[in-house]
Amino acid sequence: MTRSPPTPAIVWFRDDLRLSDQPALAAALASGSPVLCVYILDELSPGLRPLGGAARWWLHHTLEALSVSLTRIGGRLDILRGAGAEAIENLALSSGARHVYWTRRYGAAEIAVDGDAKARLKHAGVEAASFNGQLLFEPWTLKTGAGGFFRVFTPFWRAARNLPPPPEPTAAPQRLIAAPWPRSGPARVLLDDLDLLPKSPDWAGGLRSTWRPGEAGAKEKLAAFIDERLSRYALGRDRPDVEATSLLSPHLRFGEISPRQVLAAARHADAAGKAKAADVDKFLSEIGWREFAYHLLYHSPDLATQNFQPKFDAFPWRSLDPSEWRLWRKGLTGYPIVDAGMRELWTTGYMHNRVRMICASFLIKDMLIDWREGERWFWDTLCDADPANNAASWQWVAGSGADAAPYYRIFNPVLQGEKFDAKGDYVRRHVPELANLDDSFIHKPWLAPPDVLASAGIVLGRDYPKPIVDHATARDRALAALSTLSPRAE
Repeated sequence: MTRSPPTPAIVWFRDDLRLSDQPALAAALASGSPVLCVYILDELSPGLRPLGGAARWWLHHTLEALSVSLTRIGGRLDILRGAGAEAIENLALSSGARHVYWTRRYGAAEIAVDGDAKARLKHAGVEAASFNGQLLFEPWTLKTGAGGFFRVFTPFWRAARNLPPPPEPTAAPQRLIAAPWPRSGPARVLLDDLDLLPKSPDWAGGLRSTWRPGEAGAKEKLAAFIDERLSRYALGRDRPDVEATSLLSPHLRFGEISPRQVLAAARHADAAGKAKAADVDKFLSEIGWREFAYHLLYHSPDLATQNFQPKFDAFPWRSLDPSEWRLWRKGLTGYPIVDAGMRELWTTGYMHNRVRMICASFLIKDMLIDWREGERWFWDTLCDADPANNAASWQWVAGSGADAAPYYRIFNPVLQGEKFDAKGDYVRRHVPELANLDDSFIHKPWLAPPDVLASAGIVLGRDYPKPIVDHATARDRALAALSTLSPRAE
């Protein structure tokens, strides 16, 4: 008598593209069943936000890396395309799987997809189990004294740090038994069939030379940061001219490394005396901001499209002028620190956090353009375009968000450049036409005497643009716009 093959367990990978500290994968292995590891590119379910171009590039390469990692331990990554709930139901039914495992998500559309999938599977007699693999503290675990959700970061992070610490991260499995693909299963696609990479034109050269997507690249970044930069993080994190930040954001965004792994590495470095407590605490507070952003997204699902503070709905934004919009996007505003940031973004799919605030403030307050326009551009061009962080950060700068910088806090791009890029090294790196300009004018070339410009080989308006707005005038205009709101708008 022929024995039936054992029924498989399914692991549905999403934004958790790693093998270590992967509770969904661990649960599947613990079941003792052979495993089907599947990724579904879902561009059909209602409300899901399509990935931007840079994130699509990253997704291609991290799926490629995950496939290699799974193959090394005996597994296989199968790729599907379609509506997630329907696809996972079809796979479970055709394979005879009795268990499906996944990592929880926190956006409203994603929660709806997962709820639909769970209902379909339950109806079919299949058990679906979900896990926290993306956050230190899930959004519903933290409440204010009044029972609501937090709107200010400091008390949120204080409450989070008073909770029992998350468990230590777990190691990657050494062996996995892959289940055969069911004969009547949904049609698999090749990674190249997803068309995630840019082709005509191929604008990703800078991304390729900057990043190594995948779990191995994430672990390399974390180790390098802990060994080389954590000890000077508190003082260096605001300086784009030096390498002081972790550069982990795209790896966290795609779940190539978990926040538990980051937390554990930082705490172990602290215990070993590799960094001062002030540096570790400051770094972990940045991880805390990511947690806070997801807390906000869960409780305010329209964070990327609606003002968190409704009073800003009446703000008199200027209409988007296509020519000005292009100058900001291309890094041709005439303000070097802004232009350096926008060019870094376009070239590498990344921008230093301090410079993100400067560029966002310039668009919102100097140009008086709705923050949502900038949020959409960053969504398309950032490798780390995160549904929570991106929206929460843009609203923070705009003054319309939770725990927001007040609208009247308007970054002066010259002073910001002089403070955080004093010698202009960051500007020279990304705006090479200013490379020979004297340090004293690197952040304000329009004030340089003609002989200084001539010695640097610069003709303003030809080699480098004149400022598209006068900051002082633009600041007055922004404050006048603010004054049209209620007296408490700030």
